[in-house]
Amino acid sequence: MHIMEGYLEPVWCAVWFAVMIPFFVVGIMKLRKILREHPDQKMTVALSGAFIFLISSLKLPSVTGSSAHPTGTGIAVVFYGVGVCAVLSTIVLVFQALLLAHGGFTTLGANCVSMGIIGPFFGLVIWKILRSAKAGVFVSMLAAASIADLMTYVVTAIQMTLNVVTANGADFMSSFVDFMSVYAVTQVPLAIIEGIVLAMFAQYLSTARPDLFAIADSNSLNPFKKDDFSSKEA
Repeated sequence: MHIMEGYLEPVWCAVWFAVMIPFFVVGIMKLRKILREHPDQKMTVALSGAFIFLISSLKLPSVTGSSAHPTGTGIAVVFYGVGVCAVLSTIVLVFQALLLAHGGFTTLGANCVSMGIIGPFFGLVIWKILRSAKAGVFVSMLAAASIADLMTYVVTAIQMTLNVVTANGADFMSSFVDFMSVYAVTQVPLAIIEGIVLAMFAQYLSTARPDLFAIADSNSLNPFKKDDFSSKEA
């Protein structure tokens, strides 16, 4: 769900950029470390970013000021954590704003927070829970990718609600319910479809590159943890 250019009040644009920046900076540091110490990961990082770009480019009109779409962040966050996912999502959002008039630059912080940080974080939590319970790769990725997508639209609904509440004095709960109700029509089926697609790809990778999932299972939920990747064998 991208909030479109010019929709958010300037104060909210600034707030969401302020939330985004620490994750982005830490993600850049982790991404540089991954590529420096594990150059064999370049292709998988590129594939993770490509999934986000291709899947999230499938845009459907939604409520005024936003659009609905899959997010594609499940692979990136499971393999590399929230920080790197935030970086990849930001790169995708910039290209989509430039090439597809999708989202925008004033709303870049808000869109990254929902699609690249908070939504994927919940997906990673679900991945951790299911893998700890010995669930298979297919089921774990299906749930993780779907939840990452669904939580993205929950966060977007909150962002949209906060904006209209401060701009127009609307009631928070009624506005939030309105946004959530409209989003659910498109986003629930999109999340399920996205989960199936990414789960199929993850199942293939689990046989072709099982080492990736050893890394994924050991990643920290804390995006600010200094070293949760480079100490593992690639």
